[in-house]
Amino acid sequence: MSHANAPLTAEGRLRLVRRCQSRPIAHVAAEAGVSRQCLSKWKARFDTLGELGLLDRASVPHRSPAQATPAVVELIETWRREYKWTARQIAAELGRRDHRVSVATVGRWLVRLGISRRADLDPDGSNNRVPGRITARYPGHMVHLDVKKVGRIPDGGGWRAYGRGSDAAKTVARAKTKGARAGYVYLHSAVDGYSRLAYTEHLPDETAATTIGFFTRARAFFTAHGITRLVRIVTDNGSNYRASAFYRTVSAHASRHQRTRPYTPRHNGKVERYQRILAEELLYARTWTSEAERAEAIAVWNIHYNYHRAHTAAGNPTTRRTTPPRRHQRHEPQQLVCRVLGSGGGQGVDSGVAEPVAAALEGDDFGVVDDAVDHRGGDDLVAEDVAPACEGQVAGQDQRDVFIAGRYELEE
Repeated sequence: MSHANAPLTAEGRLRLVRRCQSRPIAHVAAEAGVSRQCLSKWKARFDTLGELGLLDRASVPHRSPAQATPAVVELIETWRREYKWTARQIAAELGRRDHRVSVATVGRWLVRLGISRRADLDPDGSNNRVPGRITARYPGHMVHLDVKKVGRIPDGGGWRAYGRGSDAAKTVARAKTKGARAGYVYLHSAVDGYSRLAYTEHLPDETAATTIGFFTRARAFFTAHGITRLVRIVTDNGSNYRASAFYRTVSAHASRHQRTRPYTPRHNGKVERYQRILAEELLYARTWTSEAERAEAIAVWNIHYNYHRAHTAAGNPTTRRTTPPRRHQRHEPQQLVCRVLGSGGGQGVDSGVAEPVAAALEGDDFGVVDDAVDHRGGDDLVAEDVAPACEGQVAGQDQRDVFIAGRYELEE
């Protein structure tokens, strides 16, 4: 294919060559806007090879005298596998045999042959590592957790809003020196490796206690979407994931806690890619004027990612819902709230608490809560299974005791 600035294609070159049969080459070249030397080149090729000579040619050189011959490449591989020599040792031995090959060239050939790492070779010279894929076979098989640390946005906007060195940026810097709150916020994310269902929270730190709370709410989120069994929890080697309290929490609800190899983030690649999408499509896609504004946008974008954004790795679905919500059992709002907030059929439940919660459930069609109630078996409910949804609506009631999932409205 011709390059972007090519004035002629193969057909255009043929037309010019045919015009040169009856007119001077310089005149035809001037009319076409090309040099006389260029048109002479095409005419000479046409006279020698015909129309095939007018086609584009590869730009690689016809000869590469310094390129390593197949025999030299075979020696490099043989010495590496048999004697485990380094690239410098191999280059030195080739030099003694009158083969002038640089150390860098030997190193590149070792990478191409897949034997550049000494740990990848067995004593007999065979490869002991075969590249594989990390594949989840069903929802809940592999749930990936990670934390993304982002800078806190000062009220009014930071340097991204006004530019570095601007008056507004200098005002923010002076406020920080006087004790204004700065630092970072931490985006905790959990991604199901099979369905790509994702859950993200905007939290102030990445301690073990905060991570445990996030894992509990993420588990409730997955439970509400039909992922009731967690087999493997995959994390990196952060201090919050290595804490014994976090390990005990994961062991109580999942079959295995797997930590990736140090300095190998690709083993947790699904959540790493999700965080990159989050950064590209939300965090740095626009200018934010406050941290609260961005925190609210993250919650909205999470709904967009799960229910509207297609995902090629999951077959381009428009929703991450793993199972359709059950509709075979219905609960009246007041009855459901009494069943959730109270015990023994709702005894002792304050109507001032139950009525706002029931009102908050009207828009959810009780789909998520029905699933949770059916899954847990009615009255045997725990607050950790589904996250609270009535923030600010239930006065005097601890949010952890409000067993409602209305925050996550499933869209039909």
